[in-house]
Amino acid sequence: MPDYLPNHKLLVALSGIFEIALGISICIPALKSVAIYGLIAMLAVFLLVHVYMLKDEKTGSGLPKWILISRIPLQFVLMYWAYSYINL
Repeated sequence: MPDYLPNHKLLVALSGIFEIALGISICIPALKSVAIYGLIAMLAVFLLVHVYMLKDEKTGSGLPKWILISRIPLQFVLMYWAYSYINL
């Protein structure tokens, strides 16, 4: 969690709640498109965290640099994958 964001525990809890709510919403046909756009927005916000984790070893949680770097393009793949389900 980036240093510039306040109340880390609350933000982590809220992001988890939103992930669960959006995941459930995908199963409800009337909410599916809105939920997918919400997931894409969440993945975009998480991109900031992945870039922040490249800052140094402490913020990267000791993960190898290649894993941290590979997560960035993976976010775009996941966003495209989610977007591809909008019209199904």
